[in-house]
Amino acid sequence: MAEELTPETPEETETEEQAIKQRKNGLYPGVSDELAESMKSGWADTELTGLAPIAQADRTAARRAALSARFPGERLVIPAGNLKTRSNDTEYSFRASTEYAYLTGDQTHDGVLVLEPTGTGHEATIYLLPRSNRENGEFWLDGMGELWVGRRHSLTEAEQLLGLPAKDVRELAAALKEATGPVRAVRGHDAGIEAALTDKVTAERDEELRVFLSEARLVKDDFEIAELEKACASTARGFEDVVKVLDKAEATSERYIEGTFFLRARVEGNDVGYGSICAAGPHACTLHWVRNDGAVRSGDLLLLDAGVETTELYTADVTRTLPINGRYTEIQRKIYDAVYEAQEAGIAAVKPGAAYRDFHDAAQRVLAEKLVEWGLVEGPAERVLELGLQRRWTLHGTGHMLGMDVHDCAAARTEAYVDTTLEPGMCLTVEPGLYFQADDLTVPEEYRGIGVRIEDDILVTEDGNRNLSDQLPRRSDEVEAWMAALKG
Repeated sequence: MAEELTPETPEETETEEQAIKQRKNGLYPGVSDELAESMKSGWADTELTGLAPIAQADRTAARRAALSARFPGERLVIPAGNLKTRSNDTEYSFRASTEYAYLTGDQTHDGVLVLEPTGTGHEATIYLLPRSNRENGEFWLDGMGELWVGRRHSLTEAEQLLGLPAKDVRELAAALKEATGPVRAVRGHDAGIEAALTDKVTAERDEELRVFLSEARLVKDDFEIAELEKACASTARGFEDVVKVLDKAEATSERYIEGTFFLRARVEGNDVGYGSICAAGPHACTLHWVRNDGAVRSGDLLLLDAGVETTELYTADVTRTLPINGRYTEIQRKIYDAVYEAQEAGIAAVKPGAAYRDFHDAAQRVLAEKLVEWGLVEGPAERVLELGLQRRWTLHGTGHMLGMDVHDCAAARTEAYVDTTLEPGMCLTVEPGLYFQADDLTVPEEYRGIGVRIEDDILVTEDGNRNLSDQLPRRSDEVEAWMAALKG
């Protein structure tokens, strides 16, 4: 990685004006007046014209209209967020805030959507960083300049793509400080914008905005459903990739599995939607095992929980528990088939008009019955469920909403989410599991260290449901046949 040019003076530059002065005064090592002058000219005009709007432009406009109707007469501020430092002078890869991307389709850092109240609603403006300046040398001297990190769209180009008037975001903080009237903002993404609004917003009012935007995503439109279908299809191919290289993972570690799936996510999407869980052997009993530094051994199970995030930021969330050598042992199959039966019951309960909690209750009942049948807990199943005794080995809920976030709509009110009824267009996971910890002395030794979860992404339809991730087999015999075919 090339090292950025830095000023010889130790004082930090506080303003863009000072930065320009430093460049002009030759305070950067190796920058002569002649070189600085040369870099100002001889560049072709690369402004793009006639750009087609992004695919979801009409959807984002409709979303902004719904937001405007909910908060009439109030200024609404929704930031994308800023780059975050990973270490020293390197940053994490940027991912725009869900609320901002949902309302604009834009994914650039430092962007801010502002809805200014008018007599009839709101005027929406997107504030962005313009192209890096060539006159003052920003484009080649600044670490975030075009020659360092790539070309940004001009504001005119952004307007064509996003269907929104665009302005320079560097002017926004000062404007917000001077603004009057009620304001709401999405917090936690841009400290500079929040500081400019510090005496104009309240936590309670801002939370109402966040809740509304979370609940707005509960029902997906056709664009979002197509993105989730795409994410699931790519994820299925990623799982196939993993099965084909299990021998290499055995020679290395779980990280070979993680890297293999990540390659598919980066080639076909934006990234993984969350840290991949590549849990082999007893690690499968740790619900969110993301260290992925353990051994991969023939005869053990691999619990792979992973999802591709599309370029438009919609993620799949799929889990399969696979026999590393291609064949389940008798006890592995017994536990796996119980979880499969529970998942079947859960999926069957997903339909319009059903209570959201029904699929969880259906799956948990099956697991409780199995635990009683195996003599691990005293029945009947009703007693086990009433006391929650099955949770020693099931631990988590049976699913959650899915979309732009892997745990989508998380800020929604209880009455709008877990206490609501299902509607067509909702998408959720169904993911029961059984986990017998390696040190659990209450179960027979043969159970210990076995963890099984099966997870699929289920869309509520007008007449029932559709499994968006059904490209991957679920039944134990089908899993074995699928693995054998992939391994050749």
